[in-house]
Amino acid sequence: MRRDPVLKIYKRLYKTFGPRGWWPGQTPFEVMVGAVLTQNTAWTNVEKAIRNLKRERVLTPGRLHKIKASRLARLIRPAGYFNVKAKRLKSLVSFLFKEYKGDLSRMRKEGIRTLRPKLLGVHGIGPETCDSILLYAFDKPAFVIDAYTKRIFSRCGITKEDIPYEELQSVFVETLPKNVRLYNEYHALIVQLGKDICRKDPKCGLCCIREFCRNKDFR
Repeated sequence: MRRDPVLKIYKRLYKTFGPRGWWPGQTPFEVMVGAVLTQNTAWTNVEKAIRNLKRERVLTPGRLHKIKASRLARLIRPAGYFNVKAKRLKSLVSFLFKEYKGDLSRMRKEGIRTLRPKLLGVHGIGPETCDSILLYAFDKPAFVIDAYTKRIFSRCGITKEDIPYEELQSVFVETLPKNVRLYNEYHALIVQLGKDICRKDPKCGLCCIREFCRNKDFR
């Protein structure tokens, strides 16, 4: 497995796209909610759901804890899979109250080695959602892996596209400096490249890292 281009790719992406300012949430709790809502949908749909929650003034731990799942589902309908996501949000908020009495500052104080397994035990919180919460809501060094990461780095010959989540995550963690800001920007830059250029049908002529690509089918 090739790891040498990982930092070079980051520098090239950053030079091309600049800082992404991700995650676009006003509070840590909004980031947590957004991390659940963005599962299997575009961010534009998440924004609509977030606006609904804000309009009804229920985007707080206490109010989401009390709201009925049926009403919550109606409010987050734009994000898709709204009944499923309503249950997942209720589970996440229940966890917050059970473990930390609804206090995000207490949750933030928990070490990543303890908090990550706890979050993964919450209904509907998989590794990507978990690490998004850790990194973007609580500034903890958890590198987020998504479908774009697997696609881009398999095309660069660094890994295989079907690599397990934790194995691909270790490529970044063991290669890069352990820096929250770096993890934050790198993941956001990967999303930018994957969304706009390195698609399933890629626009290779526009790609700033095509020199690293080893798949002749995509050059």
